[in-house]
Amino acid sequence: MKDYGKNSAAYLRTLYKPGVRVVVLKMDDPWPVEAGTQGSVDHVDDIGTIHVKFDNGRFIGLIPDIDAFEIVS
Repeated sequence: MKDYGKNSAAYLRTLYKPGVRVVVLKMDDPWPVEAGTQGSVDHVDDIGTIHVKFDNGRFIGLIPDIDAFEIVS
C-alpha cells in the first residue's frame, strides 16, 4: 500500500529533488549543521530522510517534523 501523506518518501521526493537548495533553520541533532547553512539535496531515502550536501562540507540527513528547514527560492 502506497502512503502519499505529507511525510511519505514518495511525496517528499516530489518536493526535494536532487539539486534543490535548502537552508537549515534548526536541527535536533547532537552535532547539528549551523542555522543558516545552505546545501543541495542529494536524495530522499525510503524512510523520508532528506540527505543534503551542505556548503560547509557536511553531508547529513534532515528529518521532516524533527528538523526545521526550507527550500531556498
